[in-house]
Amino acid sequence: MKTWLDAWPVFRQLTGSDPLGRGHAARSKATEQTVSRTATADRVAKSVCPYCAVGCGQRVFVKDEQIVQIEGDPDSPISRGRLCPKGSASKQLVTSPTRVTTVKYRRPYATDWEDLDLDTAMEMIADRVLAAREKGWQDEDAGKRVNRTMGVASLGGATLDNEENYLMKKLYSAMGAVQIENQARI
Repeated sequence: MKTWLDAWPVFRQLTGSDPLGRGHAARSKATEQTVSRTATADRVAKSVCPYCAVGCGQRVFVKDEQIVQIEGDPDSPISRGRLCPKGSASKQLVTSPTRVTTVKYRRPYATDWEDLDLDTAMEMIADRVLAAREKGWQDEDAGKRVNRTMGVASLGGATLDNEENYLMKKLYSAMGAVQIENQARI
């Protein structure tokens, strides 16, 4: 006959075959009913952690097109399945209810900020980049054809990898910019 002591993990640990409490002694009804989020995922997508330039591999577990878990990718030669605390918490980037989904904007001479949706903000940025390019455009300099703009410049950050810097260089060069730098080389 089982007593209330049999349900107590410490009692099972001291009297049973699991003196270190790493197996049966540590389990409960709740433990038996627990199913990991990764076991119920519909699919697993491979990704790269967005926080720094190390490029740790991530496995993103998806169920019903929603991210349910992010773990380190053991197949990654860079991180071999490990993630730092920021990488381990990266699921919150897309699933947190406090995630910012709008852009704060303060119009010229205004005193208050307003929320803009991302599409509106991106259109405003594109319009301003094109206007700055046009305003600073030079066809010639000292009689030599240059086809460049002095109205647009780029300063990349250390979190960008080589591929991202390559694409940024191509983008800004195609726009006619000549002031393209990256702080990572400094």
